[in-house]
Amino acid sequence: MILQFFPSAIKYSDGLLVRTAADRARQATVPVAVHLDHAQDEDVIRYAAANLPFDSIMIDMSHYEMDENLRKTQELVAFCNKHNITTEAEPGRITGGEDGIADTESLEEALTTPEQVDDFIATGIDFLAPSFGNVHGDYDSRGPQLQYDRLDKIRSQVNGRVRLVVHGTNDWKPETTQKCVAAGCVKVNVNKLALLDYLNYFKSDAASTPLTTFMEEGTNIIQKTMEEVIKVCGSGGKARKASKGIA
Repeated sequence: MILQFFPSAIKYSDGLLVRTAADRARQATVPVAVHLDHAQDEDVIRYAAANLPFDSIMIDMSHYEMDENLRKTQELVAFCNKHNITTEAEPGRITGGEDGIADTESLEEALTTPEQVDDFIATGIDFLAPSFGNVHGDYDSRGPQLQYDRLDKIRSQVNGRVRLVVHGTNDWKPETTQKCVAAGCVKVNVNKLALLDYLNYFKSDAASTPLTTFMEEGTNIIQKTMEEVIKVCGSGGKARKASKGIA
């Protein structure tokens, strides 16, 4: 399991939330990593890698044109590697926006090509997040228009050299996630999927529930949601096996 933070969490709490999460993750009886998602500010990336207990950082330079994206990614990967930080990058450009990251809606969508895969692997990344019709934030009335044939070609080009990540899972049906997992995506980012039931509880009960009870019940709701997501991804019951692999 991976706990993901947007860079705004660093600025909001001066790193306190990250340190607290990392401390609890280290005490967990299953493998739990702490990840900085969609880090787009070079100074924040360098600060996070050198000073905060992240296990991995997504170096998101996708708002730049491809040559600049590659150059900056390679430079920042090298810096992160010096601090034993695993890295992720986004070839192409996944359009849309979410709370805490820059909105790319005004930029031209750039789907990942198999040819770009080698260029990004050469930067030294460990995880690759392709653009194949997925979007950040909510989908329009048509729903997800995913190009699974493109994802299959990307997977073939990767050929096991890095691991694939899927972004943009808002409002996905379970079978959509399962198709992406079957196509080789081993890291599945969830945001709205993890929080929707909690937010509905917040709207309906926040004004009438004691604060401590509200916090406890809210945590239970998110836990239940994440247990379902883990099952959908096919990861249920595998923590012990993963722990042995890490050891």
